[in-house]
Amino acid sequence: MSPVHHSSGIHLIADLHGIAPDMLTDPAALEHLLRQSALAAGASIIYSHFHTFGTGQGVTGVVLLAESHITIHTWPECGFAAADIFMCGAAQPERALEVIVSALHPASSGIRTIERGDNGKDKRFAA
Repeated sequence: MSPVHHSSGIHLIADLHGIAPDMLTDPAALEHLLRQSALAAGASIIYSHFHTFGTGQGVTGVVLLAESHITIHTWPECGFAAADIFMCGAAQPERALEVIVSALHPASSGIRTIERGDNGKDKRFAA
């Protein structure tokens, strides 16, 4: 018999527009921001890695969590950041997003919330 899978998380997809370009180019500052957002959400940080594509260029980064992950990809030339926050258990991804938005001050944002898993209905998954 296949194991029963129960819904375990909320996945937030955030498109953040109108951010000052200088806020989107520093990998250390973005890493600090995402780590702080994870802690604010009650998540447990396992590892993080951030990469810059050069002076004045964008950054891509991930904070790996026991509860899943937070990622960010930035385009300073467009004032745009794409953030992805997926957390399960007791962690609160909405709090992580609040920290990120508060720090980056986007002029506008588009947020999508996806409930991951079976939303309370049993589903059987074949191996």
